[in-house]
Amino acid sequence: MTLFEELKWRGLINDISTKELEEKLNKGGLTFYIGTDPTGDSLHIGHFSSFLICKRLKDAGHHPILLIGGATGLIGDPKPTAERPMISKETVEHNVRCLTEQATRLFGCEVVNNYDWTKDLNILDFLRDYGKFFNISYMLNKDIVRRRLEEGITYTEFSYTILQAMDFLHLYETKNCVMQVAGQDQWGNITSGIELIRRKLGKEAYAFTMPLLTKADGTKFGKSEGGAIWLDANKTSPYEMYQFFINSEDSKVIDYLKFLTFLSKAEIEALEEKMKTEPEKREAHEALAREVITFVHGEDAYLEAKRISEVLFRGNLQELNAKEIEMAFHGMESYELSGETSLLDLLVEVKAASSKREAREFVGNGSITINGEKVTDLNFIVSKNVSIEQKYIVIRRGKKKYYLVVFA
Repeated sequence: MTLFEELKWRGLINDISTKELEEKLNKGGLTFYIGTDPTGDSLHIGHFSSFLICKRLKDAGHHPILLIGGATGLIGDPKPTAERPMISKETVEHNVRCLTEQATRLFGCEVVNNYDWTKDLNILDFLRDYGKFFNISYMLNKDIVRRRLEEGITYTEFSYTILQAMDFLHLYETKNCVMQVAGQDQWGNITSGIELIRRKLGKEAYAFTMPLLTKADGTKFGKSEGGAIWLDANKTSPYEMYQFFINSEDSKVIDYLKFLTFLSKAEIEALEEKMKTEPEKREAHEALAREVITFVHGEDAYLEAKRISEVLFRGNLQELNAKEIEMAFHGMESYELSGETSLLDLLVEVKAASSKREAREFVGNGSITINGEKVTDLNFIVSKNVSIEQKYIVIRRGKKKYYLVVFA
């Protein structure tokens, strides 16, 4: 299977600028770039699905460049419904540093910042050297612009496509970068770059776009949609990432394996068959979690996340240490306790029970566990002596309701 055939099989080709690009992709040797604006201080799984193209094409003999938009991030590309809120320069600079470190570590490719070649450009040079190559009718015909015309679009947003085209031209001239790769929603901006290179240099450039990674309900993975799966372990722990993938919709898990992993066609097809014959084993989901977490955080993080999941499933929380408790319950609201207290009072305090009467019922019928141990003693006292490493108490009510108590 050629590189292009594999990309098609994985569902990673949406638009392609010219049929000629197929042969060039298979041959190798192209310098290409893919970019993102620094709207946050971490990449998320939506970025990951796209940026893996750096490694896929690098392994096939191409040279990737990852662009962090320190300049375009100050502007913001047009959203389909409304203008993006402006981000302060200080925040953008911080985000650029964070994303550069993260991208370099994960994808091992050259990282550039478009602020470096944009910051000294004045408005007159911008209009003379770049603006004159863009016809207003051509820009109005861009899909994202056309969709915003009724609601209104600012000149700042309208100009974004020129800035992105300038990036392609700059990288073409300085790094022999002849191809841009992006998500399908960037096709209009990409073609602006191809057109600018053709008009200004008389040269041909290439591009292809990839479909956006979406959930079963059609929404994409990103921070705008909420519930982002971050690649920063301090924002989304490996355990949280494990839970996300192990609980992925059955209808999407094979697509995720194609998009997010380097498993072969034969391996993925074998997992797809296992889903049909032994769905209860969830081998495809486990493979997905293993491959992504190992790539992002390393094998030890995957094994730790898997172990925590298994311990929680068995209910043996006493097997976890403080660090693992923190990972397992990352982001959960916690209750701070300064000294000892009765279990009944604590259940009401953390809202595990609405009243002391209800708390007695829960304890009496065996619905309450403390760090995995069932408690039926109505006079039970919660203290550091029963905590994990003198710090954590995990209360479970029933099978799925957890409450975290932290000793001050």
